[in-house]
Order: sequence, then structure tokens, then C-alpha cells
Amino acid sequence: MADIKLSKLPDRTPVKLTVSISPDLNAALAHYAAFYRAAYEAEESVGDLVPAMVAAFLESDKAFARWCREAADRNV
Repeated sequence: MADIKLSKLPDRTPVKLTVSISPDLNAALAHYAAFYRAAYEAEESVGDLVPAMVAAFLESDKAFARWCREAADRNV
């Protein structure tokens, strides 16, 4: 095997997930897309923004990160 510094990239195959949301949440997401458009002068669909929003939420949740570290230590 070649001596390569970069490790093998993880699977990046998208997974489609279907969810149902309330009308209020749908309106809030549409407003957030408008806010994003105003902030960055770039239009993105709610469908494109939601995965990034969920990822940012998970990355910012310190209790979840701690739990993940502890689960990894326990080989869960």
C-alpha cells in the first residue's frame, strides 16, 4: 500500500430522508431562506439549507458531543 498522508475519504453518498413538519415550521424555514438570501445575496432552497442547519445544530450541541465521546469510549 502507498504511504499516503490523507486517509481514505468516508462514504459521501447522499441519503434521502422524508419528514413532515408543521405549517409554522415550514413558514419559519421559508423566512430563514429569505434571511440567508439577504445575508449572502445567494438563493438556496429550504431543502438545501436544512441539512446544513441540522449539521450545525448537532455540531454545536456540547452535551451530544460529550455523549458521543463517551459512547465511543464504551464502543457503543
